[in-house]
Amino acid sequence: RESSDNYYELVVSEPLDREKVPEYDITFTVTDRGSPPLSDNETMTLELLDVNDNVPQFPQSFYTIPVMENNAPGALLSSLTAFDPDLHENQYLVYFIIEKEIVNTSMSMLFSINPENGNLYALKTFDYEIEKEFLFHIEARDSGVPPLSSNVTVHIIIVDQNDNPPVIVSPWRAHGSVVEEKIPRSTDKGSLVSKVIAIDTDSVQNSRITYQFIQVTDATLFSLDQYNGEIRTLRMFSHRDPRHQRLVVLAKDNGDPALSATVTIKLSTAETAVKAYSDMTEVPLEYDIFSDLNLYLVIGLGSVSFLLLITILVTCVLKCQKPKPSKAAPPSRNSVISERNSTIADSTLVSNDAY
Repeated sequence: RESSDNYYELVVSEPLDREKVPEYDITFTVTDRGSPPLSDNETMTLELLDVNDNVPQFPQSFYTIPVMENNAPGALLSSLTAFDPDLHENQYLVYFIIEKEIVNTSMSMLFSINPENGNLYALKTFDYEIEKEFLFHIEARDSGVPPLSSNVTVHIIIVDQNDNPPVIVSPWRAHGSVVEEKIPRSTDKGSLVSKVIAIDTDSVQNSRITYQFIQVTDATLFSLDQYNGEIRTLRMFSHRDPRHQRLVVLAKDNGDPALSATVTIKLSTAETAVKAYSDMTEVPLEYDIFSDLNLYLVIGLGSVSFLLLITILVTCVLKCQKPKPSKAAPPSRNSVISERNSTIADSTLVSNDAY
């Protein structure tokens, strides 16, 4: 537009944005008023200067970064790069972690970010069983005047490794020892003998435990539930079954590779009291080797019975050998008559004297 005589100035009709159009080629044409008119033209390039009018921009506002546990300290986790369309110092970005404390631990002690390129590193080895996730913010700030910045949320998820074997908590035993349990020999079919319980501190997927026999004295006598670890009898004990049964149970997790633990159970069968005769007629009695107590009772009863029999026999023999007493002869008839006459005579004599 004309500013004064033969002077013109170039003005803009709308705001210019260097990030959209960095430069313009403008052609000026000058024409006189003669006849015929003469003209001339000149082309000028207009370059726009940058101002710090754009904030840094991340490709996304939320980052989820999985990190496998037992990582090496200093391992690269991810690269968080922002973009600033400005020029020169207005484009130069610096990255840093916005401080946040978790259980009296600063984020800068757990993670580190390269201030020049946004590479995020782990400063320690993480354990899924202790720390499962972290949530913090990373800021990108340019070097313009005044500086502009933006931040992004970072969610670190610790991924579980199958690094913990199952731990058997029942039946309890000292490390490396054998569990000893006693059961009645009259145990019915389907009775619960024992139950193995194991726990695994890994994630849900890796901590799923199954149970199986790896050694059993008689496979026809016991069953093991692979999910709950219950050991039950498949049948009743017979006199042919050993008194001691050895069971080795394996508890295995669902990891890859799978980890496991074993427990050895030594079962001893014990005799129970003899049932009433009515019960014995219903269920056939299965004889087994006498226990020491039963043997002592039989010997004692036999000894008492033998001594009693000997005592009775000796008494009978002594009674049979004792001599019989002699019997007095009965008085004769004449002596009786004589004794009677003598008595009568004495009576007569006494009478005469009285007179």
